[in-house]
Formats: sequence, structure tokens, C-alpha cells
Amino acid sequence: MNATDRTPADLLRSALAADPGRPLVTFYDDATGERVELSVATFANWVAKTANLLQGDLGAGPGDRLSLMLPAHWQSAVWLLACASVGVVAEVDGDAGDADLVVSGPDTLDRALACGGERVALALRPLGGRFPQPPAGFADYAVEVPGQGDRFAPFVPVDPDGPGLVVGGEELSYAELTDRAREDAARHGLGEGSRVLSRLGYDSWDGLSAGLYAPLASGGSVVLCRNLDLLSKDALAQRIESERVTHTL
Repeated sequence: MNATDRTPADLLRSALAADPGRPLVTFYDDATGERVELSVATFANWVAKTANLLQGDLGAGPGDRLSLMLPAHWQSAVWLLACASVGVVAEVDGDAGDADLVVSGPDTLDRALACGGERVALALRPLGGRFPQPPAGFADYAVEVPGQGDRFAPFVPVDPDGPGLVVGGEELSYAELTDRAREDAARHGLGEGSRVLSRLGYDSWDGLSAGLYAPLASGGSVVLCRNLDLLSKDALAQRIESERVTHTL
């Protein structure tokens, strides 16, 4: 990664320039048997489409507050990078009533209705599938995102020193977030080619760092596992071997 990168979007652009074909996010849900692997290029394409949806159709811009009511999931990672691309502040599990717009999974729709702005719902089904019946009051992400553009350019340049992320009651600028991700990567001994298995949720900085930002900042990748407690010790050991995991967090 480049030392001049000051936002998560910068880190992703550097990863794309360095090696677009390598894996970046591998996601498992052991409750459903789902496995999804996204290369840097594929992940960046999802981010571009989501950022275009966010900036264009949803009318969001720098400084707007988005309540991100999603679990640790590959689509959550996409939304976090899309927010960073536009300059929108991602408030992890933030109060929907105080947010300018909300992005919700299927289990938090009732709480998400408190948002008076735009509302987007994700079914979190395998392969990014849509809801069988669209939830009332929400745009279905899986319906809206495919037609978005594959390239993204912000209307207004993102300020690295502007607010970027709120998690656990702490607000970080994009620059602070990026610096902290680099520090975490160094502390855990991550480098280019590192492959991190994370079983942590996205409801804390530690979970977000292990499950996205630190691997991205170091030129590594993440194996993000949801419902890992359903896996036996032998099956976990087999996954660590098959996925060539170098670090477990």
C-alpha cells in the first residue's frame, strides 16, 4: 500500500492497482453453508456500484450520516468502502432516527423504519440475492445496485480529515481510521499476502479492523466468518489450512 493513502478508498485504489486478481474478502456463513470469494477487482466493482447508488439515487454526500445496521458480512464491507468513497459517515448500528439514511439487514427492519430519509434493505441471502417480497418502506439493494455504473467519481473530493466512521461511540476521521488500521496491521504482524481469519463482529473497532481495514491496509486479505461457533474444531482447522490462513483474530 502507498504511504500517501489517507482514506479507505485510497487503500482500495492502491490494492486494485497492485494486484486486481488476488482475493480480498472471502466470506463464510456457517449457518447457511455460504462461501463467497471476492477478488480486489470484484470487490472494487461492488463498491463502485454501491457508491453510485449512494451518491446518485439516494442523494447522499459528504458529511451525511448513514446508520449501517448490518452484521459482519461481505456486503457490509462493500457499504463501508462505498461510504468512504462518497464521504458519507458510516455509523455502525447507529440510531436510525438520527440518521440521514439507513442501510438495514433483514433482522433490523423495524428499528430502521425510524429513519426519515432514504432506507435500503439487504436480504443477506447467498450470492447477494434479493428479498422474495420487498420490505415496505425500503429499496431492495439487490434490485437497485446491478444497474449502477461500474466506475465511480465523487461529486466532491472526500476530505481525509472529515468524519468517516462511528463505532462503539467513537468517531474517527478517514485519516484516523486509515492510520489506526496500519497500526493494527503492524501490531498483528500483517503484511502483503497475509490472510486473516476473523470471527469477530462488525460492532466494534477490533472487529472492523480485523475483518476489513487492517488486511486492506497491509496488502493482505480476510476470511470473514459468520456463525463460526457452529463449526467443529476439526472443520475449523481444515478451513484454516484450505484457505491458507496466516493469522487468526
